[in-house]
Amino acid sequence: MQRKDETMLFCQSCAMPMVKEGDFGTNADGSQNTDYCVYCYQDGKFLSEITMEEMIDFCAPIVSKGNPYNSVKQAKVAMLGIFPKLKRWKEN
Repeated sequence: MQRKDETMLFCQSCAMPMVKEGDFGTNADGSQNTDYCVYCYQDGKFLSEITMEEMIDFCAPIVSKGNPYNSVKQAKVAMLGIFPKLKRWKEN
């Protein structure tokens, strides 16, 4: 099921766009979590204890095949600007 509203949600851990039902993580009670994706968050907890830098190292190769970045280096530079603003990594 595609989201019908104009607001695209992004995982607040890995920045993946979440556009269909299967993209969303789940809370401990099984309800949909709109902050985190299914790859980062299930059953009310993160699937891995990982640092922001490790997450960037993991994600950069995935998004560096021309969509949206053309190289791992370009992806890492962009992610270093985005990730510190995400809920999971934001410094309080």
